[in-house]
Amino acid sequence: MLLNPSSHLHLHPPPLLSLPTSSPHFLLPRRTILRLPKLRRPAWASIARNGSKFRVFAESAENGNGGGSGLKKHSVKIPFGNRDILVETGHIGRQASASVTVTDGETIVYTSVCLSDTPSDPSDFFPLFIHYQERYSAAGRTSGGYFKREGRAKDHEVLVCRLMDRPLRPTMPKGFYHETQILSWVFSYDGLHSPDCLAVTAAGIAVALSEVPNTKTVAGVRVGLINDKFVVNPNNKEMEDSELDLVIAGTDSAILMIEGYCDFLTEEKLLEAVEIGQLAIRDICKEVEKLVKICGKTKMTEAIRLPPAELYRHVEDIAGEELEKALQIKQKIPRRKTLSSLEEKVLNILTEQGYVAKDESYNESPLMEVLEDEDEDEEFVEDGLVDEGDVHIKPVRKSTPLLYSEVDVKLVFKEVSSKFLRKRIVEGGKRSDGRSPTEIRPIVSQCGLLPRAHGSALFTRGETQSLAVVTLGDKQMAQRIDNLEDSDEFKRFYLQYSFPPSSVGEVGRMGAPSRREVGHGTLAERSLEPILPPDDDFPYTVRVESTITESNGSSSMASVCGGCLALRDAGVPVKSSVAGIAMGLVLDTQQFGGDGNPLILSDISGSEDAGGDMDFKVAGNEEGITAFQMDIKVAGITLSVMEKALSQARDGRKIILNEMAKTSPPPSMKLSKYAPLIFLMKVKPDKVNMIIGSGGKKVKSIIEETGVESIETDADGNVKILARDLASIEKSKAIINNLTMVPSVGDIYRNCEVKSIVNYGVFVEFAPGREGLCHISELSSNFTSNAEDIVKVGDLIDVKIIELNEKGQVRLSRRALLPPDSSEPASKSAPKPQQRKENVPPKKVRVDPAKKPWVKKSDSTNKTGVLKDSNSSSKKGDKAVVSKD
Repeated sequence: MLLNPSSHLHLHPPPLLSLPTSSPHFLLPRRTILRLPKLRRPAWASIARNGSKFRVFAESAENGNGGGSGLKKHSVKIPFGNRDILVETGHIGRQASASVTVTDGETIVYTSVCLSDTPSDPSDFFPLFIHYQERYSAAGRTSGGYFKREGRAKDHEVLVCRLMDRPLRPTMPKGFYHETQILSWVFSYDGLHSPDCLAVTAAGIAVALSEVPNTKTVAGVRVGLINDKFVVNPNNKEMEDSELDLVIAGTDSAILMIEGYCDFLTEEKLLEAVEIGQLAIRDICKEVEKLVKICGKTKMTEAIRLPPAELYRHVEDIAGEELEKALQIKQKIPRRKTLSSLEEKVLNILTEQGYVAKDESYNESPLMEVLEDEDEDEEFVEDGLVDEGDVHIKPVRKSTPLLYSEVDVKLVFKEVSSKFLRKRIVEGGKRSDGRSPTEIRPIVSQCGLLPRAHGSALFTRGETQSLAVVTLGDKQMAQRIDNLEDSDEFKRFYLQYSFPPSSVGEVGRMGAPSRREVGHGTLAERSLEPILPPDDDFPYTVRVESTITESNGSSSMASVCGGCLALRDAGVPVKSSVAGIAMGLVLDTQQFGGDGNPLILSDISGSEDAGGDMDFKVAGNEEGITAFQMDIKVAGITLSVMEKALSQARDGRKIILNEMAKTSPPPSMKLSKYAPLIFLMKVKPDKVNMIIGSGGKKVKSIIEETGVESIETDADGNVKILARDLASIEKSKAIINNLTMVPSVGDIYRNCEVKSIVNYGVFVEFAPGREGLCHISELSSNFTSNAEDIVKVGDLIDVKIIELNEKGQVRLSRRALLPPDSSEPASKSAPKPQQRKENVPPKKVRVDPAKKPWVKKSDSTNKTGVLKDSNSSSKKGDKAVVSKD
């Protein structure tokens, strides 16, 4: 049958569309396309024949969708901060609903939007799927994996997907259930212009050009603070000096999403940055609207299907009173079970029994007008029963029950529940757990509950709980980041967030981290990063794990608080304590009996997050902000609302920080006895290869001999030794000192071991890891033709350096230390004592016992620090992180 009767394409015969098999015109293979030019608009038909489906497409030659000859490319330059970006459409990905190519410098992002032909089952969550990928070929590279192609999304790509999804979702209309997929690829990357904000803007432009009936055009920009000046869309090189990394997305009139990180920036500075970013977004949206008028497609507004309007009234009639009582239950699980039971009751009535209004007026049948008052003796027969005598039918007043679909009832029940929740907060001034809008939930925290962990803390706020654990290690524990740049990036601090289903009392799948877990972990990580000490002061790699053991809202901010306490418990010398809080919003209070001003909620719970209009997370201390993230579920908010939310969040952080200071037991503030020790020393850069050895043989032998865990070096001569005890550090330090020392002619070494014997002499280890040749003529005062007549392998002898060549090779002499008139003494075979350099007297340095790393301090405030080892033979600048009980 013809699926689109209004089409301009007519197929004959019209009644059955049964095409004769002998007709050569319609003997087409599967998926053959008929292109009929000179049609005013696209038209299509679906033909069924012999169980197979044929599609015949008629495409307009005017709109350029037909083929290469009809290709019509639209290009426009759009302001993007202090430069323009090039937006092109109509020449790549023409079969998608919309596709755009956006170019910034030599960075190119391609984005497409496609919709499913049929709508999916109605849901309260818009079926939007976003995929973002950075192709290695964009930077002239290939993947390092075995298959040499891109695999699953990296964490950075997941974060960009979230940046694209969060501002687009609020602009999608309710009732539109066609699955929408946005695909975005970085096809070219110049290393200077970041593609993340470009992808957000490209997605907003593609959706605006497509058939998706979104309400507003969305764009995104980055704002940096460089030399106390705000810069819109700075390049990567400029961002290295920026104090702020703010990504903001919105429409021409409102803010939809912000996310950013800074170094204790004040609320006033942040608002100023948001205002500048919003102005830049407004300019972009205006230019995009012009492009949409030229080549945008007609929106599918007819596909929007909303639940019947009267269904909202019916749900309120059935469950209104019980819903008000259920929302007053303070504990989450009992409240959730009560609401679930109430939902089942409403579903049973509206989908199975049928709804009958309490005050419904019944329309009487016309037969009622005929039947007047009868005699009292008259017998009446009910409808359906027949008497053999005179038959009189007495109509029974029945109303037709109203039945609705299960999906519609569920959607409406959720919206009605949200409405009643807002009404209770606005009218009664109380939330579900009995708090006022500005009140913080009770906070309890403790540290040191895991004895073998390097640091641990359990932070509980209301019904949200985070178990934070800190692990310290060396560079080998650092997280490797594979990016489009040529060099790999290693993170010495990272936080990993996990949200098991048990935290909300549910059963669910366990596997790889979800996008939500990646996003929440990054937010908590960037919140804590500004308080960490520099690498020179604390050369550890720090890993924080946050496991959410209970959740009722603000779990990411609980990870910030718990992570800060765990860092202190691990002995990390943080600059200050930080805390996080999540803010909520009821935007339109007038319809719930309020004064019309937006109502800000502090420390929101899970139900207030799901039923409210905003989720605004802010982390920092009393002085400023370290990280923030805002998601909007309505058309957008203004700067005045943000200003009020930030001010209220600052007051909430102060309360939380005061409660964190009451932690019992408190953080230990010192290095755990199970944490590794790190010793730092400095050698001459040209001596680093002597430590490493050929193919790393020397450094491996040092590790095996001394028992240290690792030895790291760099080109600047910095050496980092990681070990579990001081003894192994001292052994490795002595070997490295001897390897890197600069010997001089005339130095005398006692009790040196003979390592090997050759025809022309013996090789003697005059210092750990350092060998020199003692020629056979320098072994004895008397002539000898066989070195073994004088010494054996393993014997201990005294030697003197008599020559050094340009290659660093050392020539030794035993004969120079023998008395001229004495006969040949026997070589020593006694146990090997410590080798000593004779002609350099030992240094006598007054050492403060409090600074000896191996001396246990009685003061409980002993902190992990970088100390000098006064008894070490290492050079100036040697440092050791060894202060622990």
